[in-house]
Amino acid sequence: MNILGLSCFYHDSAACLVRDGEIVGAVQEERFTRKKHDFNFPINSINWCLETANIKPKDLDYVVFYDKPFIKFERILETYLMYAPSGIRQFIQAMPLWLKQKLWIPGLIRKELGYNGNILFTEHHESHAASAFYPSPFKEAAFLTMDGVGEWETASFGVGKENGLELEYYLKFPHSLGLLYSAFTYYTGFKVNSGEYKLMGLAPYGEPRYSSLILDKLIDLKEDGSFKLDMKYFGYCNGLRMTNRNFEKLFGGLPRKPETKITQRDMDIAASIQKVTEEIMLRMSRYVHKATGQDKLCLAGGVALNCVGNGRILREGPFKEIWIQPASGDAGCALGAALLIWYKYLANKRITDERSDMQKASLLGPSYSDDYIEDFLKKEGVRYKKLSYPDMPETVSDLIMQGKVIGWFQGRLEFGPRALGARSIIADARNPEMQSKMNLKIKYRESFRPFAPAVLEDVISNWFDLDKDSPYMLLVAPLKEDKKIKVEDPTDRPAGFDRLEALRSVIPAVTHVDYSARVQTIKKEDNPLYYDTVNQFYKKTGCPVIINTSFNVRGEPLVCSPEDAFRCFMRTEMDYLVMGRFLLDKEEQKAIKEDTSWQKPFELD
Repeated sequence: MNILGLSCFYHDSAACLVRDGEIVGAVQEERFTRKKHDFNFPINSINWCLETANIKPKDLDYVVFYDKPFIKFERILETYLMYAPSGIRQFIQAMPLWLKQKLWIPGLIRKELGYNGNILFTEHHESHAASAFYPSPFKEAAFLTMDGVGEWETASFGVGKENGLELEYYLKFPHSLGLLYSAFTYYTGFKVNSGEYKLMGLAPYGEPRYSSLILDKLIDLKEDGSFKLDMKYFGYCNGLRMTNRNFEKLFGGLPRKPETKITQRDMDIAASIQKVTEEIMLRMSRYVHKATGQDKLCLAGGVALNCVGNGRILREGPFKEIWIQPASGDAGCALGAALLIWYKYLANKRITDERSDMQKASLLGPSYSDDYIEDFLKKEGVRYKKLSYPDMPETVSDLIMQGKVIGWFQGRLEFGPRALGARSIIADARNPEMQSKMNLKIKYRESFRPFAPAVLEDVISNWFDLDKDSPYMLLVAPLKEDKKIKVEDPTDRPAGFDRLEALRSVIPAVTHVDYSARVQTIKKEDNPLYYDTVNQFYKKTGCPVIINTSFNVRGEPLVCSPEDAFRCFMRTEMDYLVMGRFLLDKEEQKAIKEDTSWQKPFELD
């Protein structure tokens, strides 16, 4: 049985194909169109899923859409009537797309796919919950979903057992943790639904001076994690901005203009909302534990990408184990919707061993054969060296030791926002200059942004305060004390971005200014070549940690194809590119002439 799950029209459109309960493939539309967070109908993703499964639209048993458009439309109408006439501009802008497209999903699916079969709809947070529980390794667990807004819901929790899934409690619009965080994303000059991770990365540079103000004025937070926002400070219900003049008056100034200097005040605001967000996440998780009696927790929704908060839930919360959907945002709803139909709607049996998840390391997207890659290289006249796979770990680990920055393109593309060793840029985490070099010359992004460490799973607890695996880079953990390099006199500690200059650890390129890191653990069974390369580096240096960041530049999605990878490689100051079994040396390549207007300026520091 073939079930196609779809999510689209808001951000991060995606498609997922599930066959007899197995995830055959899942991919975001942005990977094909090269438009970051592409929200359009995912026709390219659908076509790839069908081709991968070697089927036609007529072979699909069900197509399932990840939320219920008419209920969402009801929310928009009721919100407008509540605030009318002040929201008329926003309402007028939204209506044409709704009336022409968003309300007519079945007709659109039939037209685009030439499909005449069954079309089903799940609720938005039900899709999130299914994406969290069904791929998890747990037979029974609580789940908690947190995001901006679905139809009406902004958070939910309940229990999954075997193939069942019951949502028991909801938090409803306009009271939303995701929208609260996005409001501060907007206020500090970053792009909503895109720059939230920048706000999280900025937070450790500041002090939470405004956290009490947020709790006193903006939010009425209860002990169980539920809350109400004081809507007089927010503009997202009746305007085209996340915040309004009352918000600006409360925090003493206008929102920072994008691409302008980031001040200490911006850092302090980031630290403040991050602290409040973590407190809400902890209170919610504690109440979910109390209400459900479960000792395992599954997380999904855009807020579950806040890996600092996730790390605190793991370390300080009551749950023994947690599992986080790697595509926690709306893209993951395509996967959740398809699995929900297979397990709950069709009542198929679910089998799990309590150890291994069913996400396949989230390596669920397109792959390209060595023949395809070599044909492309020859066609473009690219100079390359052909390696044998057994020799690659030795060769690449030597290049990392030499301080080289390497584009790594292997196997199936990752599903979700994180590069996990298939479309990665890798380098030596011990190099104190590597963070600045990679941010400014490779990624073309803000210099304050931290990089993630990839570390061999069997030695994780020797380097970080983490005794569980973190394969999807969704947990932040403190560095072990014996790996830190501390400043002797606290009064000499620099403030703000000057803290970047201080040597903080033996792996400074992946250690954030608060001595934390967003950790990825590597298993040999998940990604043998990636594991062997890092393990070879470990044998030579005694360090089982390398830098792993996404293979893209600022403003672009993760590379998908060899064409994407080569273009990105040639645009940046990467030293080498490894695609399949082929090694490319930048110094041997002919320069390419290309429009460089894509290199937008980044925020000044």
